Amino acid sequence: MATPGEHLPDLDSLSLLLAVEETGSVGAAARRFSISQPAASARLRNLEQQLRVVLLERRTTGSTLTAGGRVVVEWARPLVRAGAEFGRNVDALVGDRDDRLRVAASLTVADYLMPAWLIALHSALPDVSVSLQPGNSEKVTELVLAGDAELGFVEGPHAPNEVRSWTVGHDELVLVVGPSHPWARRSEPIGAAELAIGSLVLREPASGTRQVLDLALLAHGLRVRPAMELGSTTAIKHALTGGQNASLLSRLSVTDDLASGTLVSLATPGLDLTRVFRAIWLGAKVPSGAAGALLAISLRASIPSSGAGS
Repeated sequence: MATPGEHLPDLDSLSLLLAVEETGSVGAAARRFSISQPAASARLRNLEQQLRVVLLERRTTGSTLTAGGRVVVEWARPLVRAGAEFGRNVDALVGDRDDRLRVAASLTVADYLMPAWLIALHSALPDVSVSLQPGNSEKVTELVLAGDAELGFVEGPHAPNEVRSWTVGHDELVLVVGPSHPWARRSEPIGAAELAIGSLVLREPASGTRQVLDLALLAHGLRVRPAMELGSTTAIKHALTGGQNASLLSRLSVTDDLASGTLVSLATPGLDLTRVFRAIWLGAKVPSGAAGALLAISLRASIPSSGAGS
């Protein structure tokens, strides 16, 4: 008969398993934790022996979770989160709080989600000063990798391999036009082929918004040649007022415009325009102190998500 806690592994091993699920290989997961691939493989085999469950199917092309591994991953997510929050609470108890926090965030997160998160952070840690640097997802990743931001928030189809990440929410892109655009009077949806040849004003290729659109069109064998590439949502909205251009923007960013009638949305069936918001950080350990507090706030307060990734 098993004793209580007999099958409870250490949180680092569970975090490593979550990283394998996210990256698709033991080697990539090992790089996130700054350990060798043999060390990561040994730790995962020890985890399998402790749980008495085969977690991974190992191939030369990478590792995939077994059915049992997928179950264990879902059980592990709340344990890893709870362990991280326990560490943050202990840090706060002993007074280990940073007085300055450097954060980088994609433009959508910075404009539409971060203000509420920072208000909540100030309520919890009023002595912490926050420096927020907005940019596209590629720039945010660069800042985190360079050590110029303790925590970053990105959007797009994939998490960067060089950092650890947790999913904090989901969003979708919406095709929008000004009310004088010919498409605004259409009752039929816009297909992928018609969209690809339309006069589009889009974000730059390094943005998460653009990456989601490019992948959605690529699934149909299509590529887009935008009429303009602009670096902010506000600039794109202004470019739509003339009635000749269309764009795809975050639903978060156009809610008020659609309600007031300054923009009109159109259906785009057959295109997967969903995207994920992720918190990213450098190093194997989940952030503690002020960065950990902000991560916890984003997980609780952001739009609903299906769970955190490693």
